[in-house]
Amino acid sequence: MTRGRIPEEIIDAVLKHHDIIEVVGKVVHLTKRGKNWVGLCPFHSEKTPSFTVSPEKQTYHCFGCGVGGDVIRFVMDTEGLRFPEAVRKLAEEAGIPLAPGQETVAETEEQREKRIILDAHEFAATLYHHLLKNTSEGYGALAYLRSRGFTDRWIDEFRIGYAPGGWDTLVRFLEEKKFDLPLMEKGGLIMARTGSDGYYDRFRNRVLFPIQDAQGRVIGFSGRVIGEGQPKYLNSPETPVFAKSRTLFNLHRARPAIRKTGRAVLFEGHVDVIRAFGTGTANAIATMGTALTEQHCALIRRLAEHVVICYDGDEAGRSAAARALVMLEQAGCSVTVALLPDGMDPDDYIAKYGGDAFRERIVERAVPAAKFKLLHLRRRFALSTDEGRLKYIQAALKLIAGLSAPTEREFYVRELSDEYGFSIEALNEQLRQIRRKTEKNRRPGDKNRTAWNNGMQNENGIKGVPVLKPAYHNAERKLLALMLENRDVALYVQERLADRFNVEAHAALAAYLYAYYAQGHDPNPGRFLAGLDDPRLKDVAGSLAFEDTAGINRQAIDDYVREIKKVPKIRELQRKREEQKQAERAGDLERAQQIGMEIISLDRELKSI
Repeated sequence: MTRGRIPEEIIDAVLKHHDIIEVVGKVVHLTKRGKNWVGLCPFHSEKTPSFTVSPEKQTYHCFGCGVGGDVIRFVMDTEGLRFPEAVRKLAEEAGIPLAPGQETVAETEEQREKRIILDAHEFAATLYHHLLKNTSEGYGALAYLRSRGFTDRWIDEFRIGYAPGGWDTLVRFLEEKKFDLPLMEKGGLIMARTGSDGYYDRFRNRVLFPIQDAQGRVIGFSGRVIGEGQPKYLNSPETPVFAKSRTLFNLHRARPAIRKTGRAVLFEGHVDVIRAFGTGTANAIATMGTALTEQHCALIRRLAEHVVICYDGDEAGRSAAARALVMLEQAGCSVTVALLPDGMDPDDYIAKYGGDAFRERIVERAVPAAKFKLLHLRRRFALSTDEGRLKYIQAALKLIAGLSAPTEREFYVRELSDEYGFSIEALNEQLRQIRRKTEKNRRPGDKNRTAWNNGMQNENGIKGVPVLKPAYHNAERKLLALMLENRDVALYVQERLADRFNVEAHAALAAYLYAYYAQGHDPNPGRFLAGLDDPRLKDVAGSLAFEDTAGINRQAIDDYVREIKKVPKIRELQRKREEQKQAERAGDLERAQQIGMEIISLDRELKSI
């Protein structure tokens, strides 16, 4: 049996080689909880982890949105791949060879274009890096980088390159390599000439910094002009492979350190990241030529609980940090803000004082979010005047009043008292007045808003009342969970119940399990899930892998079987009783009596099950 030309033995080898904790952990920050690992679900927004991964069963399940599966399904869903493509990717990473013909997977036109654009970007990155390091044309750009303190190690690590000043350097090489030029324009590497045929290079006379996605694939470039010219920085446009709002520079390199520490250091630009990463800040990332977006925040939160914002030490940088802080907090991150001397950016600071000083004096001394908000707030007031100080105190108390922790409110009230000479009693009284007024003015619907949680939310963000499932539903889930773990139980259930499960998805899973064991497979939830095509069934099976089956004996299994068998009889009894009522209302007593006899017979059958 094969799926998309990939034999079962290849699928088995892939599943045995790849540990699901390692694969999921590249995307989700996981924390050990008992025998399982938990993290924020990558498939829906949440602030409390509900995404659970079982190393024992090599499966995952989200108790919030219901998605579940194995390591192959995870790669499919997070990277937008079909089953054969995901298996092929995992096989290549594991060094598992595919026989000739097995690696051929039919592509959609969109997938084909993306693959070619990615290949072209990889080729361009290699070409530009070669031109920088090994040609006379690149000498000036290389000298510029070295004058900025860029080492050869950084240049090689980040594959920095140089685009010559000629109009068609890359165009000619792409043509020589048989790349389709209209597609290269769509991919953002070249541009069509206006008023005439042909194409020219998008990047000319620029130092180029490759932009890579979370898998390390080159998806675009950021170019810094050499000498005079505008714009100073030029980024690749939005393309089928590059979306600025979802791309974080250096994420693929920083991810291991972010996972290990649970913390990311967020910069505004890639030069800051290269300098910081090159001098030891291994968890450095940045946005790409755009302000921080909700997509960025969600991506960061899945990997890190804490974020240090390290933006430029000027007014623009502080304002951007204030906006980013709010967005990251809304995404569920714990945020601190690194404070740079006025007018300095991280690149300047590291160049002057070194990487160790940057981490010790700037990153490690980052201030809490509330402290930064107060510092940023005070810049709006003329503190040299009594009026300015009073207005600042009022504004600061409004900010402090919004803090949820009483100890945090007390801390900042004491700071205000010490700095401005007001008594703590007077400040606390004003704080209480602000909080009372805020509570009074709050809309009724805002008073008891429920935080994000592990359950599915209704449209107002409030968790709905759990729906109680009937007894047979629970019985079917318990049986299927046991069948996933034990071949003998599956055979026992098959003899006594066959396909008479009452929930359609359960009946389908039972049929697949019977076939799975009939093919000689051993119990392995991850392997079973890999053989399912229907995503809905994968979700249900993924949740079954987390059912508690401890202590269920043969008697309990028989009870579950009986509970399931009763359902058709119970439904038939309900239907007959309704028919009997209708006959009585119609005055057809003979028909009602006949149905009564049928009800007695059905009741006996039900009791005998």
